[in-house]
Amino acid sequence: MLDVKDAEARAASLVEAARKAGADAADVLYIGDAATEVQVRLGELEDVQRSEGEEIGLRFFLGKRSASVSSSDLSEEALSALVERAAAMAREAPEDDSAGLAPEDRLLRGAGVDVDGDDGRDPSPADLKERALAAEAAARSIEGITNSEGAALSAGRSVIALATSHGFCRGYRTSGYGASASVIAGIGSTMQRDYATHNVRHLEDLDAPEAIGRRAGERALARLNPVRVPSGAMPVVFDPRVGGSLIGHMLGAISGPSVARKTSFLLGREGEQVFAKGIVIRDDPHRPRGLRSKPFDGEGMATSPSNLVEDGRLTGWLLDSASARQLGREPTGHSTRGIGGPPGAGATNVDLLPGTVSKGDLIRDIKRGLYVTELIGHGVNPVTGDYSRGASGFLIEDGEITASVAEITIAGNLIEMFMALTPAGDLEHRRAVNVPTVRIEGMTVAGA
Repeated sequence: MLDVKDAEARAASLVEAARKAGADAADVLYIGDAATEVQVRLGELEDVQRSEGEEIGLRFFLGKRSASVSSSDLSEEALSALVERAAAMAREAPEDDSAGLAPEDRLLRGAGVDVDGDDGRDPSPADLKERALAAEAAARSIEGITNSEGAALSAGRSVIALATSHGFCRGYRTSGYGASASVIAGIGSTMQRDYATHNVRHLEDLDAPEAIGRRAGERALARLNPVRVPSGAMPVVFDPRVGGSLIGHMLGAISGPSVARKTSFLLGREGEQVFAKGIVIRDDPHRPRGLRSKPFDGEGMATSPSNLVEDGRLTGWLLDSASARQLGREPTGHSTRGIGGPPGAGATNVDLLPGTVSKGDLIRDIKRGLYVTELIGHGVNPVTGDYSRGASGFLIEDGEITASVAEITIAGNLIEMFMALTPAGDLEHRRAVNVPTVRIEGMTVAGA
């Protein structure tokens, strides 16, 4: 894996080679990764994995025609062949009026925001193993835990560099750490499984392994002896670890490519009330140590914090250059990028800002409802917003979380669900999409 300066130089030289080969414009993305993961189970080391790799991708433009090619071989000969292949493919590609680089005046110039995404550490496999063993041991020490699916610790580093024929050439480095534990409570047909995870940019921010293990064990134990739930309409409360998926559906619906293809259930609702008044959903690419923080987007445009929903109103779309051209708009700095293919559009660190009531107050007046901690399946129609997913969690009775429930289905329509959503005040920054506990009125519940 190259360091940042060498990665920038390699990307810039490939752009220059593309221009010499006749490209009207070009951009190059380099991504290098190195990661170590240690897995343990039942107190023994189960697996150690180490992966290292690097790839480089070239977009080659001839007028309105373009081609994307990539290689994991960064030798001079391989990159020369890559340019030749890209030129040949671009000559045969269909014309696309939306194709092209990001507007030159929108590119990041000057010093970018320091998002503190790399801690510079490289923990040894022995250190990761010790942490994983501690997490699993803490989970298994809880009375009633009968088996383990294991625990894992991972550590990784990445280098990203982007160069364009507009003269942009920048790179940055990130680190990432993850911990997980998954255990089983009960015996025979009564067994229940649950887990706990945590992912961070800096190792010092990672939860103590004992805390992760205890959380996994306590969650599994609480799921024992599920009861049946009568079918009907009732309030559904989403735990923060699953509630972010609701906002994820909104993010997919406001991405420029979805809007341009007219495959979004929020089509035509820009500027309209889509959540209750007071609701704010914020995207912050500059959050220090954020899981998706970055100084520039996938096309080199400057990033900036923005409210995607303001006082319940949808403020606009997430636009990369191509979707912006298709919609007659300006790009918003939300381009996402992989090595192969053209950019897409997406958000970074997203928060549904907290409400004014506690979690306890949020459920206090619920006579009968559900508290959902796990969602199963992908029963969401992105065009209509129809929503139907398997779920498990706990029954809410007379304002209290009581017995475990499993094998239920919750259904509704996302447009109606968003308008009926109320957030609690317990927001924590633990994920890329963060929400407090949220309550949605009148969802349809089908019991087992």
